[in-house]
Amino acid sequence: VQLQASGGGLVQTGGSLRLSCAASGPIYSTSVVAWFRQAPGKERDLLAAISWRSGRTSYADSVTGRSRISRDAAENTVYLRMNNLKPEDTAVYYCAVSDVYGSRSAPPNEYPYWGKGTQVTVSS
Repeated sequence: VQLQASGGGLVQTGGSLRLSCAASGPIYSTSVVAWFRQAPGKERDLLAAISWRSGRTSYADSVTGRSRISRDAAENTVYLRMNNLKPEDTAVYYCAVSDVYGSRSAPPNEYPYWGKGTQVTVSS
């Protein structure tokens, strides 16, 4: 599976963005697709994840209530909508797909497929 993340950019505090992750290749119905982010000098953190078949979602505390992950199975694309952006949201955002059986709480090292990342910068 190859992933292409897009939609990042420069946004002011309080603004919104919608990130897209387009997958070429099959995503198994039992897989999970997730968004992570990594700020300079920090670890890669899980933000949100969606189970491909059920559409069930999970969110990190840091983005709960101001983010929404969704999928378009027909387009093999996952989206992350983020609202009320803050300077601490500045990071490179990555999408990832799990192996055949995924968990929405899995850490980064359990995801074998990654996109190249898209930079999100939130100005204060």
